[in-house]
Amino acid sequence: MKSSLLKTSLFTLVAMALLGSCKKDESVAQKPELPKEEAVAASKQLSVNAINNTWTINWDNRANGANYPQSLANADFGNTNTWYGQGGAYTTNGNNSVGVRVTLVPNLDDGGGLISNTQLGNGTAYEADYDVKFHSQFNWGKGGKVGFGFGIGDHNTGGDPGWDGNGGTLRLMWYNSGSRVFFQPYLYYKDQPGTFGDTFGRSYPSSGSLNKGQWYHVHLYIKSNSGSNTNGHVQIVINGSIILDQDIRWTTNDGKRLIDQLTWHTFRGGNDSSWWTNTTDYIYYDNLVIHRISS
Repeated sequence: MKSSLLKTSLFTLVAMALLGSCKKDESVAQKPELPKEEAVAASKQLSVNAINNTWTINWDNRANGANYPQSLANADFGNTNTWYGQGGAYTTNGNNSVGVRVTLVPNLDDGGGLISNTQLGNGTAYEADYDVKFHSQFNWGKGGKVGFGFGIGDHNTGGDPGWDGNGGTLRLMWYNSGSRVFFQPYLYYKDQPGTFGDTFGRSYPSSGSLNKGQWYHVHLYIKSNSGSNTNGHVQIVINGSIILDQDIRWTTNDGKRLIDQLTWHTFRGGNDSSWWTNTTDYIYYDNLVIHRISS
């Protein structure tokens, strides 16, 4: 009898221990998950090299009047896999508030400003909005690359036309014709007519010149095409005026059709001394919004 009771008691204790262990495991398994926004934030804290597809940067999270190196840009943008140029970036927008300023150093072209490329999550359509301003004493020189843009496939630039159908880029320039200064499109794509970026003969403003010390709002829209079809699209809107809005054939290789790069190119040129100036100059940026519309 005692032997039977002892066995029963031992069985009961083991069962209770197992039950308690099961309940403990269940309590761990049932730990509530982080809300989606908090989970994303937590993942960004673990790695500043995240590949993003939609975000906003106004630099208000940064100290005003400080250097803005690639390490901080990685935390804000994600994976900035290119960060090149002697100009560098600095957190100010010229109005005693926070934005970001890129310096153009004297007697240099693409090496005298900032060339930054950020990897994006693959998409078939993206849009970007940002504000840009030239310093009140800016030396226009001959012109140069300015602002944010997008890269597709092989991200063609630098006199490497997209004729092989493997890539392209959407960027902006400022240009000094001698009689006036304006923004113009600067695109590499399958059907571009010349070796260097296509401007489509478009400009903003359509007459007169850009003003120093004035903010301009830029909106870009880019859509991939499929196969050899001219069913991609590009749109550039500046201060509410449509500069370019048309269908386009970016690529003919479907393996290279996706938009996967954000460009931030600020430099004089061109790539020869005719674009140089002997002055130090500044271009300001603020209120950047990147949005992947479709993947």
